[in-house]
Amino acid sequence: MVNLHSFRISRDNFNEKLGSGFPEDSLVLIEGYSGSGKSIISQRIAYGLIENETSVTYISTQMTTKGFINQMYSLDYQISTHLLNGNLLYIPVIPLVKNTRQNMDFIQRLINAEDLFEKDVIIVDTISSLIKNSVNSEKCFDLVSFFKKLNGLNKTIIMTIEPDSLDDEIFTMLRSSSDINLSLNVKQMSNQVRRTLIVNKFIGAQGPIGDIIGIRIEPRVGLVVEIAAVS
Repeated sequence: MVNLHSFRISRDNFNEKLGSGFPEDSLVLIEGYSGSGKSIISQRIAYGLIENETSVTYISTQMTTKGFINQMYSLDYQISTHLLNGNLLYIPVIPLVKNTRQNMDFIQRLINAEDLFEKDVIIVDTISSLIKNSVNSEKCFDLVSFFKKLNGLNKTIIMTIEPDSLDDEIFTMLRSSSDINLSLNVKQMSNQVRRTLIVNKFIGAQGPIGDIIGIRIEPRVGLVVEIAAVS
């Protein structure tokens, strides 16, 4: 029986739509263009994980620590206790990414930062922003090999990626190496934005998987799974 990292919370059935959790040795890739909702999905998963006593390191190229805390509380994801007890480690790298030299090798720095990988689950949001100025096929292979080594230690790695920010070869390598591949689609319909999460690949599922999951985001509620979504 495969051990799962459940991210179930009582207010939605998002975890149940995704096989009741991620196998604990998974490499997860969540892809979508800017503004599609990758960070919200990552934040919802992170909150569900820590609520189920799974420790998380969250590396963000998107938000400062203050911005992250404000965002989580705006969605009613209460994280203060988890931050204080160390179950959630938040690492903002947005200032470093903005001020860095173009040739700085973030891949090697990431691989060498052992303390970042002590938790059960490591989320990198977004990996493409972190590595786009220094990545090539060889370095991408090294990164994937490193993540797979962590998987062998029962660590789960979750990465978000913007497909148009990396060369096709690099993007294809990351996608093909993933055990779970999810993509976000956004459509403007009259005065509404419709978001769907598409499950492209899910290895090791222990429960039913929704192929297409409709989602929306509500203040003080967080992520909501649309009842009428196609499965």
